[in-house]
Amino acid sequence: MLSFSPSEEQQMIVNTVKQFANDVMRKKFRECDEEGQIPDEIINTAWDLGLVVSCIPEDYGGAGWEHSALTGTLLAEELAWGDLSMAMHILSPWLGVLPIVEMGTEEQKKKYLPMVCGGKFSAASAAFVEPKYDFDCNDFDTVAKKSGGYSLSGEKCYVPLAPDAAFTLVYAKEGNSSQGFIVDRGTKGFNIGEREKNMGIKALATYEVSLKDCKLPADKKLGGDRGCDFKRLANLSRVALAALAVGLARGAFEFSRDYAKDRHAFGDPIASRQAIAFMLADMAIEIDAARLLNWEAAWLLDKKEDATRECCLAKTYADNMVMQCTDYGVQVMGGHGYIRDNPVELWFRNGRGFVTFTGLAIV
Repeated sequence: MLSFSPSEEQQMIVNTVKQFANDVMRKKFRECDEEGQIPDEIINTAWDLGLVVSCIPEDYGGAGWEHSALTGTLLAEELAWGDLSMAMHILSPWLGVLPIVEMGTEEQKKKYLPMVCGGKFSAASAAFVEPKYDFDCNDFDTVAKKSGGYSLSGEKCYVPLAPDAAFTLVYAKEGNSSQGFIVDRGTKGFNIGEREKNMGIKALATYEVSLKDCKLPADKKLGGDRGCDFKRLANLSRVALAALAVGLARGAFEFSRDYAKDRHAFGDPIASRQAIAFMLADMAIEIDAARLLNWEAAWLLDKKEDATRECCLAKTYADNMVMQCTDYGVQVMGGHGYIRDNPVELWFRNGRGFVTFTGLAIV
């Protein structure tokens, strides 16, 4: 029989992150969205929780907890409930760290993992998405050519915190396979463009990056000669994004539900109106369904099984679910839902982006 109860350790993490999301993130998310930046004190407070370094082995300066995709989805949901932009910023070092923890060579672990184990937030990133309408992560246009070392050429977008990242994991096509390559900050040929102007996640700084004959030593290939299991990394990203979508949608549902109970029209709360009640019921059902799909996928990943089908289903379902729930949130509030003083319009903008956020998070 399956158990849906988190372990004592997982519940501790959830409680800690939930309190941080409620006490810190929820009080600042509108201000951050308007100003397009997140105060350092918020990021460093999140850093002090030890979330990023938890899965890094003690030998490299981390806490030494076993990496678990399921645990990662639990904390990602709570962070996204607080705010999606902040959640992605806080978790962005995992984009570079987790692939190295799972698949890096010993030399790569010794060099790069200690970089993000200091007392303050240390940025690392990944360049995954390419700026083209038919982008396919199984057929990157960014190419890695080997001749002694490697030469990378291509275009990337949605690269979080690119100028601040100590290193960026660039995904490219080598022969017939997709592989990761570690690019240190300041590497010649790794050119960072201007900050992107996005419809949502406005507080998260993302950038376009161009690689023009970016030369790397052979030891910068993730996993060395054997390479990396790209399919697993893509699946870890899918469950991360699905968890973030669940957290965002849950926030929209709870706000809409409470508003509908408190808002009266013609003498009764609008929650008693069938049209509103049905929308709220659909939101609750879809959120729970998306969460359970994602938990199953993450559980299979923790068992080291090929969960590509389950991860794709969870991600696709969550993409549709978060769009429906945030749209319903706007509808429940009527005309007030379109006003910037209310958070549902922000959640709607953020939710719309999930279909394009491929590779922007990992757990």
